[in-house]
Amino acid sequence: MAAILRNGARSPERLRHHYEVEKRLAARLQAAPRERRLHMLTALYEELFCEVPDHPRLVIKQTPEHSRANVALQMQLVHRFLQPHMTLLEIGPGDCAFSFEAAKRVRQVYAVDVDAVLSRNAQPPANFQLFLSDGVSVPVPAGSVELAYSNQLMEHLHPDDARQQLANIFAALAPGGAYVCLTPNRLDGPHDISRHFSNQAKGFHLKEYTVTELAALFRATGFRRVSAYSKKNNVWFPVPLGAILALEALLERLPAHPRRALARRWPLRPLLNGALVAVR
Repeated sequence: MAAILRNGARSPERLRHHYEVEKRLAARLQAAPRERRLHMLTALYEELFCEVPDHPRLVIKQTPEHSRANVALQMQLVHRFLQPHMTLLEIGPGDCAFSFEAAKRVRQVYAVDVDAVLSRNAQPPANFQLFLSDGVSVPVPAGSVELAYSNQLMEHLHPDDARQQLANIFAALAPGGAYVCLTPNRLDGPHDISRHFSNQAKGFHLKEYTVTELAALFRATGFRRVSAYSKKNNVWFPVPLGAILALEALLERLPAHPRRALARRWPLRPLLNGALVAVR
């Protein structure tokens, strides 16, 4: 493919083309009424991939080794919350590699996604069940889940839909159940294709959040406690939520360019882009 440079990167012209296409499609999604946009995303991704054939998701193939390493990193965070008697719910499981691994450690795994495409290389375990969703609904039995989990999902939802989905996750959790949420931080973003051209996410990251915004949203939904985790050298550890909130308040006072440059440096970036755990 001529648009791919020798080092594997794309030319500035191809990056710009990707940005303009994704921005246009995202604007269409943002403007659509709720009853339409819940059913648009799959078709919009197909249109994106057709117009951007050098999209990284089409060109860069994930190896089995990379998939196992990714699952291991996720499990390094989540395992501390798992118990054999639990029901685990994963929202947006993708190829279900994490759900399949987690099924070895819990009684039941529910996965909620917008289509029925599972891993083509693995047979679902007996204690795994897939539920189809419109992208917002969480159609599992109410109060049946001890631990819910999503990884890089919330930023793809319209803000109104994200709030509704969070309420549905809350309803799925049993009293004392927890939701582990990983999503990129707005302060060192944007994290989609917009990062090459804009200070704000304008592609398929419909909204990127700060930890402060997420913690407030969780509490408004009804979660009674929110805690934070960060990682160093692929090892996750708890960090004081108040310290992150204070850090974000300071960063918010800066102009966009220096704020983003500072937020992308160590140790700020791992603090800002950790995980939140909200307990019902």
